[in-house]
This record gives sequence, C-alpha cells and structure tokens, in this order.
Amino acid sequence: MPGENLSRDEARERAALLSVDGYDVSLDVRSALGDEGSENGGPRTFRSVTTIRFRCNEPGATSFADLIAPSVTAVSLNGKDLDPSEVFDGSRIVLEDLAADNELVVDAQCAYSRTGEGLHRFVDPEDGEVYLYTQYEPADSRRVFANFEQPDLKAPFRFEVRAPEAWTVWSNGSGELADGTWRFAETKPISTYITCVVAGPYHYVTDSYERTLADGSTLRIPLGAMCRKGLAPYFDADDIFLVTKQGLDFFHEHFDYPYPFGKYDQAFVPEYNLGAMENPGMVTFREEFVFRGKVTQASYEGRANVILHEMAHMWFGDLVTMVWWDDLWLKESFADFMGTFANVGATRFKNAWITFANRRKAWAYRADQLPSTHPITADIRDLQDAKLNFDGITYAKGASVLKQLVAYVGQEAFLEGARRYFKRHAYGNTRLGDLLSVLEETSGRDMGAWARSWLQTAGVNSLTPQVLLDGEGRVSELAVVQEAAESHPELRPHRVAVGLYRRTAGGALERYARAETDVDGPRSIVTELAGAEAPELVLVNDDDLTFCKTRFDETSLATLRAALGEMTDPLARALCWSALWNMTRDALLPAREFIDLVLRFAHRESDIGVLQMLHAWADSALTHYAAPQWREEGTRLLAEGASAQLYAAEHGSEHQLAWARFFARVTDEPGFGLLTGLLDGSAAVEGLDVDQELRWALLDTLATYGVVGEKELAAELARDDTASGKRHQVRCLAARPSKAVKAQAWAQVVESDALSNALVEATIAGFVQPSQRELLAPYAEKYFAVIERVWDERSIQIGMDVVRGLFPGLQQSPATLEATDAWLTAHEDAAPALRRLVLEARDDLARALRGQACDAAALEEAPGLEA
Repeated sequence: MPGENLSRDEARERAALLSVDGYDVSLDVRSALGDEGSENGGPRTFRSVTTIRFRCNEPGATSFADLIAPSVTAVSLNGKDLDPSEVFDGSRIVLEDLAADNELVVDAQCAYSRTGEGLHRFVDPEDGEVYLYTQYEPADSRRVFANFEQPDLKAPFRFEVRAPEAWTVWSNGSGELADGTWRFAETKPISTYITCVVAGPYHYVTDSYERTLADGSTLRIPLGAMCRKGLAPYFDADDIFLVTKQGLDFFHEHFDYPYPFGKYDQAFVPEYNLGAMENPGMVTFREEFVFRGKVTQASYEGRANVILHEMAHMWFGDLVTMVWWDDLWLKESFADFMGTFANVGATRFKNAWITFANRRKAWAYRADQLPSTHPITADIRDLQDAKLNFDGITYAKGASVLKQLVAYVGQEAFLEGARRYFKRHAYGNTRLGDLLSVLEETSGRDMGAWARSWLQTAGVNSLTPQVLLDGEGRVSELAVVQEAAESHPELRPHRVAVGLYRRTAGGALERYARAETDVDGPRSIVTELAGAEAPELVLVNDDDLTFCKTRFDETSLATLRAALGEMTDPLARALCWSALWNMTRDALLPAREFIDLVLRFAHRESDIGVLQMLHAWADSALTHYAAPQWREEGTRLLAEGASAQLYAAEHGSEHQLAWARFFARVTDEPGFGLLTGLLDGSAAVEGLDVDQELRWALLDTLATYGVVGEKELAAELARDDTASGKRHQVRCLAARPSKAVKAQAWAQVVESDALSNALVEATIAGFVQPSQRELLAPYAEKYFAVIERVWDERSIQIGMDVVRGLFPGLQQSPATLEATDAWLTAHEDAAPALRRLVLEARDDLARALRGQACDAAALEEAPGLEA
C-alpha cells in the first residue's frame, strides 16, 4: 500500500467506509528516563497499546489504520490475531474482511521524537530533567498510537499513561493518578491531530474561571499553565491567566456557545516547531513565550495574540473541524482574525490592528506573490501539501479577507453567522459551503460571488490613486486604479476607505477627508471626495479594510519622502511604511531610499512593534535588495544611525532596547568596541540593562566577525548553562567565519540526524551569514546535490528546515538562478512539496536581483546621495 503520505482521495474513500466510535490509548513512557540510546542502536521507544472501536458500512471491505513505529508487537482485529509482519508496512496496518462492528487492538513500540513531531523528548541540560510533549498537526499522532489519521474521522478518546513516579501527566481531559497510572476523562468527539499528552516534572500553576451563562447556570473552567522548572523564575503566569480570562469572557460574549472541553491548560514546552497548537483543554506553546530577559510590549502583545488565536480554535477548528486540509482556512483564517479582534476588544493591546497591518499582512503579501501562491481554499492533494499550507495565505491573507468580509456584511451579521455555524455543526466537520450558507442567512447577501473572488482565486491586487484638480486647486476627480499580476489577473471587489491628508500649520500630516467606497473593476471613481481641497497624500486603503498593495501617486510619494515622520495617526503611518516596503520588494523603490526613510523617520515611530518591523525590513533591504557596491556604505549608515538612536532614546525604554538589538545586528568593525565593552562592563549605555538574552545578541555579531571564538562562547555557556543558552551557543559557533566551522555545521545538519530540531534550526541560523557570502559560495553546488536525499531520508519538518534554510539565497547572481532552474528541470518528478520549496526560494532570489538592479540604477543617477 502507499506509504506515509496519505492522499485526499484515500481519506475520502476511508471516510465513506468507516465511522469511529471511540479510542482507548495506553502509553507507557517510563522508558523516557535512563541512559541515552538503546542497546541495539535504534531509537528510544515507548509502549503504545491502542483499542479502536469502529463501524464499516460495507462488511467484507478492506481498509487500513495508520501507525508509524519502529515495531509492532501484536495486532488483533475482532478477536483474531494478525501477523504484524504481514499487515504492517511501517506506516499502515492492513485491515481485511471488516465486519459491520469492529474492534482493532494494536500493541506497538513507538519512537520518541527529537524533531518536534510525535512524542518529543527533551533533556534539560541545566538539571538533567526529562520533559515530554506531543505535537501532531497535520498527521503525527500516528507516531504515538494507531489511528485513522484524518480530520473527519472524529471520535471520543480515553487516554491512560504510565510515567515515572515523580512526574505529572496531562492530556485533553482531566486526569487522576491511581495505581501508578494516570487516567484521563473521555474527550468529546475530536480529530486525532488535536489529541495531546504532556508529561514530566513541569512547573505548574493553577487558577480558575467562572461565568454565569444565559440560562442562569455557572460555567467553571479550571485553568493551568506550565513550563520547565528551569524557566519557573521567569514564568509570568498571572499575565497569561489575565489574558486567558479576558479571552474567555470575550468569546463567550460573542460566540454564545459555552467552552465545551472542560479544563483549560496551557503548556510552554521546549524545542517546539510552531508558535502554538490548539489541542482542546491542553494548548501547547513554544517556550520562547516565557521571556528570560527584558522584551518590548510587542512581545507581550504577540504572546497575547497567540493565546487568543489558540483559544478561538476551541470553537473554530476543535468544536467544528474541516473535512480535509483543503479547508484549513476555516480554522486558521478565523483564528488569526479572532486573535487580533479579541486582543483589541478584550485586552490592554488596543493597537493590535496596527501590528496586524504591519507584520501579519507583510507575511501574506510575500506569500501571495510567490509562484506557490494558492487560493485561500486550497487544493490539498495529500499530507505533504497540507504541511506546507500552514502559510501566509491560509493564516494572514485569510484573516485579512475576513476583515474585509466584516466590512462587507457587518460585524453583527458576521458574528451571528459564527454562532449559527457552531450550533449547527458542533463536533462535526464542514466545508466552505457550510460557512457561506449561514453568512447568507445572517447578512442577506449573496456570498457566492464574494467567495469566488476572495477565497477561490490567488494573487494580490494593487490600488493606486489618480487625482485630477480643477483650476481652483480642488479635487475634480479622484479615482482608484486596480491592477493585478499577469499570472493572477483577477480584479476583486474591495470595500476601502480613501483618506486625504495634508500638513497643518504646525507641520503635522493629518487626515482632513475620508470616504468609504466600493472599488470594483480596473478604475473606480470616489465621487464623495470631489470638491475636496487638494491633498498632499492620498491613502487608498486607509483604516486597512481590504487586502491589497497600496500604491501612491507622485505627489503622495513626495510628501512621504519629506514628512512621513509627521504623520500623526499610527495606523495610517504603519500602512504607509508597509506600502513603501512592498514597493521596495517590487523594485519600484530603491533599497537605499527605503533605508534612508528608516534612518530619517523610524525614531519618530511611537508603536514599538512597527519600529521593530522597520528594523527588520531595513536589515533585509540591505541584505537582499541593495546594490552590492553600496552594501558597505549602507552598513555604515545603518550602524551609525542605530548607534545615534541607541544613545538618544529614552533611557531604560523599550525603544532603547530595540535600537540596541538593531545596532548589535547591523554594526561592523567600528562598533565592535562597544559590543565587547557592554559584555565585559568596560562600557555602558545609560539605562540599558545588558541581560543574558542581550549578551547573546551581542556575542552573535562578534562571533560572526571572528572577534570571539570557541573559548569565549564556552565561557558564556558556563554562565548561562540552560537550554536557551545552548541554542544560542550553537548558533554562535556555527556563525564563526571559518571554512572548518562551516564544513562542520553543514555536516551536522545535512549528513547527520543527531541534532534535535531546535539545534538544527540554531545551526542553520548561524551558518547563513550575509557578511560571509564568499565563505558560503562552495555550498551552492552542494545544496542542489543533497536536497532530494535529505527530503527522502529526514522527517518533513527537518526537510523543510534544511531546504529552506540552506538554499544559497545569498549567492545573488544569475548563475545561482540558472543552477536552481537546472535542478528544477532535472527533477520534475521530485516530491511536489520539495519542488514548491525550491521554487519559492528561487522566486525570492529573482526578486532580490530585480531589487538590486533598481537600486543600482538609482545609484547611477545620484551616486553621491547619502542619508
């Protein structure tokens, strides 16, 4: 039978044949402790015994169960023992001659994971403690227990776990320890990919939530939050619980459906590949959300957004789940939208829509211009497709389109549609049409045309203003021109706000007129703004109602060049920055001009999240889009600008911290003295606390330029002998400018699977350094020689990390494009998911070359221009 990569057709056939009544899963993880490795050199394993009760509507038919395990001890179907060597092929168990009612029992030895897929095992270098957690989406629960691994075969689950005596174990339901075994309450019907087990000596904090429901009853939800013991001194559980309770209030008020999964635990776990996972009753997060040092409010806002995103999934995704991964957006787009919607509506982060406009949509704009772009309702043929579709389209573009939908149908109609959707499909599975039907009911609008334009086509439109003035200097006509890429020519209906801005007598750039209108077709006239005084700036997506690339006319662009920092509205300012960045990526604005704007105006930015995004964009502009002959000058300008703002920022402020981190990232030799001085205490910046996390940021740059080496990094690890410290040290070691270092790092990632997922990520991050292009040049040819083997031999997560992370994108020349094209031509039969990753990397490289050509042309026109 086919292997691990379950296809949509296979899933559809199995769902038509089978119905699942329940699972009993028994795990014995006492083997997690003890000496590393196993006697036979194979992976460390645990015992997994699964009983599945299911029905077959065609007695006598053949189907299969899913299991990825090193070995199977026993299989029985309806009381008959089956020979594991005959029915198990390493990923599937053949089930022949099914009865109307069936019971399958599988006793297997499953492997602990070191890649964050399945049951991940982590040994804390600080104290030797072992921690376990599971991560399954889209299809890794089969690495832990036998099952039918597809989202539309929901069932109740009962878990029991034997664990080391000193440990605590958690799962989706509430648990009790008796006779050495943790037994958990049966779940509601849920999909396999959101079941969960967390086990180990975690630091655990409790709280509770209560709410009086409409019928007068009281809803009580036990709350828990946990992290490794080593992170306990930094664990701000009170703030986590505050946001959790605010979110539960908000969603109950808007969804009118009580939280259905009993308790609500949140675990912050090590070496986690994702931001978080919405396992009902047992949400898991990456432990980097436990902040070991000083961070800006943007970090707290980001964590709150993720908490609320995962909470929204309890309804969108867990209670009501998509039939197949084609409709992944039904949960992810909604959760992404609801995370920001709730952040603004329920928490202290009232400017979260600014972050959404500036950060999340940047992810979406990039994804929607890649050759792999796809409609929000995607064509997902198999599990590898599904794994790659957790992308900027499914999340951020989908959320942006939902924001457009709210503007289109109205907020109350949208929320009433959600309420009906939950009640109608609770514990079931849905497709696009199920959502559209309730929205048509509540809004009275035909959702079909909207869905065809926004959900079933790919690509991003650009909107550009055209202003005609009369003889008196007033607007005689203001039109919005809509354009689309040749590859995706769809023009869409946009509900937009058009804002007119001009400078006041005091110099502030402020809006004086606004009109909300529908843009449809290639050119739409905004009649409401006729007669307005002439604008200095026209913002065609003011208030960020739609998903589009905003463009400017020449007058508006000149105004931004002169007075972007004078713009008083933070959302409008963020939208202008985003538009300018898109122009830079599209080779319409020279990179050195974008960097100049950052140097002149970023210090005026009040929103710390926007400032940090500007820092990242400026760094990316220099690395990818600046003409090579200008990079040295650009580095000097960025370092000098960052240094000036480091000293000028309010002492002790989060803006000062942001400038300090940016300075550490972009400086070169003239700044090394300050970095080393901050480390050894011989230099100081008033108000700047050089905590452990900042120390590693400083060392990262110094290691990259060879100022510090293995000895200094070992000493720093001794100072910070923690899991976080080890990741930082590994990254810094791989960053050193040495042929031997690069060869070792390459071998550790490509030729060996000894490193955990987190250390693979750290090694790749250190290996790839913009200042080391010549040192990395020999690895371009090696990359194309190994990626197909890596993809075949390693887990999909590690394969993705290697293929994306090691692509020779810093070898920015036509020759690298030609080598990429040659590989694609020679490997037309390679896995589609692998080809997609290479095509995406190629597109980024081609975009970089176009940007560099634009920047070089500007330099030829004005060779003496400096910031």
